[in-house]
Parts: sequence; structure tokens; C-alpha cells
Amino acid sequence: MTLALLVCAARAAEAGALSARLGLPAQAYPDAGLKAALAALPATGAALVLSPEGLGLVALDLPGAAPVRIDAEGGALGFRLAQERARHEQIVRACGLLKKPGLAVFDATAGLLRDAAVLAAAGARVTVAERSPVIALLIEDALARAAPDGVLAGIRFLPGDARARLKAMAAGDERPDVVCLDPMFPHREKTALVKKEMQVFRHVVGEDADADDLLAPALAAARLRVVVKRPRLAPALAGRAPTFTLE
Repeated sequence: MTLALLVCAARAAEAGALSARLGLPAQAYPDAGLKAALAALPATGAALVLSPEGLGLVALDLPGAAPVRIDAEGGALGFRLAQERARHEQIVRACGLLKKPGLAVFDATAGLLRDAAVLAAAGARVTVAERSPVIALLIEDALARAAPDGVLAGIRFLPGDARARLKAMAAGDERPDVVCLDPMFPHREKTALVKKEMQVFRHVVGEDADADDLLAPALAAARLRVVVKRPRLAPALAGRAPTFTLE
């Protein structure tokens, strides 16, 4: 995947460190000139955009798509977290947090922190992993911007492949009570346009073709249960039928 780095004038001082980390030249753009800067790039690949709002990701072959950022204060995630709505989420029930709100949960496929934030809001002690270096940057940026008393502030991030993390947890003393798995599943054509941000995510990260490899180490690491999110008609992860299902 071809990746570009755009940095607005207001955050030019941070361009060097981010450029060195990514091994990419940073392209500056005027604070109000993002649209023109994106239009000047090739219409393939992706761009990381550092602006006053935070670090965002744009899929260049999805014209008109806004930068995808992780934001626990507004948008769909903010709505899910408002007014204790988190306790009514299926993922909270599946993890057993209604009866034991202080459980330690390891989200092995963190993505854009949607489920992790909901679980943290419901009282879980959440650790997340994400193997995509690009998405990892979005997570680190979101956690850095998080309010000290906000829901993201208590989330611990472990970059890298979750399989290695799970194997280390199973062999050590730091085993989570619950492991959550939500791998990217190949979508059907009819559902391809449901959410713009998911289109961006899929264009950059792709599908988790090796998702089945997560289940065995997850089962070995979890003290209580493994929660797997799957599309309703998808086959069971690794061919293993769940003990119970919430639809």
C-alpha cells in the first residue's frame, strides 16, 4: 500500500518525528488547504493527515472521504458512550461485565477502539492490541488526546501482533479474564457501502485472512471466556461453534 503523510502548518513542529517514524517525507499544507492537498496526491493508496483535530486516515481511492479519526467524545462512538448507554451494549453483556464490571479484558483486534471504549465505559480494565502500524498510530494519537478523566484514558495499548501477546499472557501471570476477537471478515457486495469509515479501514488494513489463528491462543490465555464477533451468516471462527450466541 502506498502511504503519504500530510501535515498542516499548525502542527509543522511535529512533522519531523512522525516522518522519521514512518520513513516517509512529510508534505506540508496550509491549515485550510487539506482538500487541495489530497487532490494533488495519486488516487491510490492512503494518506495520514496530521491536523489540529488529530491524526486521521484517508483512503485516496474513495473520493470525498473525510479523514477517519478515533474520537470518544463525538460521533457514533460518543453516542454509544453517552448516558451510560455502554451497559446496554451486546459486547458488554457477552463479556459478562453486567455481573462483574471490573473484569480485565484484552481486545486482540482493537481497530478504531469502538468496542474497547464501550467496555472501558462499562467498567472493564481494558488492554488492546493492533498489528497494523498505521492504525496503531491512530490509536496512539487518540490516547494522547484523551481527556485525563475520559473513557480512553484508562485503556492500555500494546502494539504488535496479538497472537504473540496472547501466547505470552497464557504462559505468564498476566492472563486476562476475557479476550475479545473481532477480525475483519470478507464482506458481501450488498453490504460494502454501509459505513464510510469501514470502507477506509478495509482499503488500508484489508481482511484478516489468518483470523482463525487467533482462537487457540485466545482460549489458552483467557481465564473466563473468549468473545468473538462475527457477521450473522459467517462461519464460526476456526470452525469451532460458540458455547452461546447473542444476535
